[in-house]
Amino acid sequence: MTISRRRLLATSGSLALTGALAAACGSNTGRDKDSSSGGSGGPTLQQWYHQYGEAGTEQAVRRYAAAYHRADVKIQWRPGNYDQQTAAALLTSSGPDVFEVNGPTLDQIQGGQVIDLTALFDGVKDDFNPAVLAPKTHDGKIWGIPQTIDTQLLYYRKSLLKDANVRPPRTLDELVDAAKELTDKKVKGLFLGNDGGAGVLGGTPLYSAGLSLVTDEGRTGFDDPAAARTLGKFHRLYADKSLLLGAPADWSDPSAFIQGLTAMQWSGLWALPAVKKALGDDFGVLPFPADGAAGKPSVPVGAYSSAVSARSKHRAEAKAFAKWLWIDRTAYQEDFALAYGFHIPARISLAKKAAKLRDGAAADAVRYATESGWAQPLLWTTACQTAYQDALNRIIKDGANPETELKAVVRKTNSELQRVQKKS
Repeated sequence: MTISRRRLLATSGSLALTGALAAACGSNTGRDKDSSSGGSGGPTLQQWYHQYGEAGTEQAVRRYAAAYHRADVKIQWRPGNYDQQTAAALLTSSGPDVFEVNGPTLDQIQGGQVIDLTALFDGVKDDFNPAVLAPKTHDGKIWGIPQTIDTQLLYYRKSLLKDANVRPPRTLDELVDAAKELTDKKVKGLFLGNDGGAGVLGGTPLYSAGLSLVTDEGRTGFDDPAAARTLGKFHRLYADKSLLLGAPADWSDPSAFIQGLTAMQWSGLWALPAVKKALGDDFGVLPFPADGAAGKPSVPVGAYSSAVSARSKHRAEAKAFAKWLWIDRTAYQEDFALAYGFHIPARISLAKKAAKLRDGAAADAVRYATESGWAQPLLWTTACQTAYQDALNRIIKDGANPETELKAVVRKTNSELQRVQKKS
């Protein structure tokens, strides 16, 4: 199995898909015939991508590069641990000029490994989904151009809910009750992944309670009794035996939902075409439901971005190419998002007008991502994520005390936030 674009949600607490196969690297020497400024003399730029599993994506990015005439853009399609490869390459002068990245990370920004791209957004910043743009922003500067958006949603089977006289859940309490009501000997009410949900949910329940992982001021965003109240409700799902566990495929694959093993499933937007093909109109999608008086619907979003290496010998030309492809060439951006998989363009205007996203569940998904989207904060480190996810797993499966568990996570998060912000 090759890596697909859903991998970009890994840092939101979702499952990282691995196992890439070898892929050849290549180059182009094409010219942009529709550009207003001619000439073929220009530098050679190295552009890196991780290896996508979606057929046609590699050919597409080579075609985009071949249409650019101000430089010869050489595409490197890189299998293996891409994030590790790029982190090492950015420390040398032999790495990429422009590259996609699940970030940039705070270390890459603070270490001066990527350059400020803020000026490229003049006149268009407000057209980018703000939830996705936020983790690309540090010290008021933007360090990466979001390429395309993935999101996660709650899928529900309309006919099963109707037969059970259950309405689509609008609150977390309704979700817990609905999952129990929909569970019988053949069907489970809800599938949150084979681990019960700790791996995929991440901070989503906190945002549904009106909280956050990290505040805008750089402090712990869930040092609040509401966090324990919300997370404690997930043990009820586990104790009620309402959760599907041990499914043949995990949450990122819609097969359990399509096969009728569960009435509701948390999965990705990428699953929508397969669900639509199998079930027709007998399904709907929802954001994660709100919890508590201050709660609100919550939709995790993520996006790989295009960044420029500070070690590049052609920084100005690399910036110009990144702007041309990911800001100016809107037709390519829509093509990249929807022709080889099912994703949302990072530009709000493109998402609204894209034919494949105008109707039905797809249109609902775009609206939810725009109105209720959240992305993992730049300051949220791997250590924070590990501590939080381990605690959530104990709360869900073991019935561990949420208040006690979260106190320990808050201490760890406070320490981590102080550490990373001292570098700024």
